[in-house]
Amino acid sequence: MPDAALLIHWAEFALRWLHVVTAIAWIGSSFYFIALDLGLRRAPDMPEGVKGEEWQVHGGGFYHIRKYMVAPPALPQHLTWFKWESYATWLSGFALLSLVYYGSADLFLIDPERADLPRWGAIALSAGSLAAGWLIYDGLCRSRLGSRDVGLMLALYVVLVAAAWGYAQVFSGRAAFLHLGALTATIMSANVFLVIIPNQKIVVADLRAGRTPDPEYGRIAKQRSTHNNYLTLPVVFMMLSNHYPLAFAAEWNWAIAALVFLMGVTIRHFFNTMHATGRRPWWTWGATAALFAAAVWLSTLGPGDERAAAEDAALSSEARRWAEAEGFAQAVEVVSARCSMCHAAEPGWEGIPVAPRGVELETPEQIARWGRMIELQAGLTRAMPPANVSFMEPEERTLIRAWARAAREG
Repeated sequence: MPDAALLIHWAEFALRWLHVVTAIAWIGSSFYFIALDLGLRRAPDMPEGVKGEEWQVHGGGFYHIRKYMVAPPALPQHLTWFKWESYATWLSGFALLSLVYYGSADLFLIDPERADLPRWGAIALSAGSLAAGWLIYDGLCRSRLGSRDVGLMLALYVVLVAAAWGYAQVFSGRAAFLHLGALTATIMSANVFLVIIPNQKIVVADLRAGRTPDPEYGRIAKQRSTHNNYLTLPVVFMMLSNHYPLAFAAEWNWAIAALVFLMGVTIRHFFNTMHATGRRPWWTWGATAALFAAAVWLSTLGPGDERAAAEDAALSSEARRWAEAEGFAQAVEVVSARCSMCHAAEPGWEGIPVAPRGVELETPEQIARWGRMIELQAGLTRAMPPANVSFMEPEERTLIRAWARAAREG
């Protein structure tokens, strides 16, 4: 039978693949409809109730598209709904969050130096924060502030920055960025599930019953869709960030996240303005570059080395099991000889400015903490060292597997 760690890794891979595929479908349709809506133009022969139309060419054919501001006089038999892309993206993302961050909370979610949470407490805080974030955002949209688009967006930005700071105080840097992306994605998907689709269903029901739909339902749905449009790019950044410790492991990681949300606004403003008016506000790219440069600068600030001692002194129960397992001393020798030149506070390999994925393997305590990942990367597979640049021998990989087996059985 395959090893449990191998099966879990493949399950993670499958969920991540599904999540990326569904996210591509959702983002693609979202970006397309925002661009379509902004590109609508008036024409002299348009029927009553039509806001605008657009001619498009794609795949060897021409498309003539019209948008009704509230609803058409009669509902066509065939109506395409765009909703499953959003639902599948959130469900696959939450499943991946549960498998990786809840299943390995001691490794990826909890940072004892920031908040020495019990496993159940960290998971409850994680799930609860996603629900709380949506309730706060939805409350703002339904308040009197909801009728003022700019003020509402500013309030949403304040909420997201506060969430970034809060996550950075209680979770590991990797988990803080991931949760900020998950919180934002939850808001976006809940917008579709709880507001946009229900409002559209009310309009459809009114049409089928011969009633005139209330245009307010369409206005609210359009507002939520616009919010989703501006939040998309920061979510993608957060989901990619776990590969780049200079972002998630920086002392000022929450401030870097705040700048990322601003970059999402400047980039989308360029494309939205271009689609709506044909003009290209090039200043937005200068602003984006300046914000990115500020994020790079923030990544260089902070103590950096002072956290190692605290990490070493705060081993989780799982890490202690790996440290007490038979073969640990030999595994430490192998990892120290083959891996620690890159996985260090100050990597000694040219071209590597920071430990890959923020994983440092300079002390026995650090090696015990990352035992499961060491097994996966250097025991079960030959992923590390990359291209076997440090010449890890087959016998050393066998030793790592034996140590891991003893840790799981212990």
